[in-house]
Amino acid sequence: MSIVDTSIAAASALLSGGAAVAAWRASRQANEAATKANETADTVMRIEQERWHKELTPQLRIKLQAEPHEVLYVRFEGPAKLRELHVELRIQDDFDGSRPPHLVGTLAPEQVAEVIWGPYRFRPGVDDADALGRAVPAFPLLPGGRTRLAVDPSPRPSWYEGADGEQRWRDRYRTSPIRLWAVCTAPSRAPWELAFAVPMDGSWAVGGA
Repeated sequence: MSIVDTSIAAASALLSGGAAVAAWRASRQANEAATKANETADTVMRIEQERWHKELTPQLRIKLQAEPHEVLYVRFEGPAKLRELHVELRIQDDFDGSRPPHLVGTLAPEQVAEVIWGPYRFRPGVDDADALGRAVPAFPLLPGGRTRLAVDPSPRPSWYEGADGEQRWRDRYRTSPIRLWAVCTAPSRAPWELAFAVPMDGSWAVGGA
């Protein structure tokens, strides 16, 4: 091969190599652009799904009826698009009662956990409530429908001793709301978690996300 032929071959190889590098760079840039576009689309879709989910937040109302029997009324106002809703309720401990400062170090965690730190509990064994009366399993509600759940005054802890023990426990929560946590589910929807503070005066409480 002559010097000219060698030079031509080298130049061709250089051009081919440059073209290959350019093609690789273009392909990489195209892939990066496609990945970025997909990520943007996923982000937009997620934001839209979160917005839609928030707009469909169940509108629940809960109130206490103390007379003639103590019950909680749970009403599902809407939105109607959800159709049938399933609601699971759990009583939350009073903010100041779950860690009583004067009892720290004197009680086992199990003793504290067994106490319903609030004015009411669900009636154990009724409405499928658990043995402590802390929670009831999910029950169905249709838009505009309501149900009622039996409740009892929370039992005083064993260390509220003496003749006035029961009265001291009742006085502690005389004006405290019933704190509830509601988990709401509907077909093909992510669950909603709502917090309630049901007043003792019989007025409706509206849940907050």
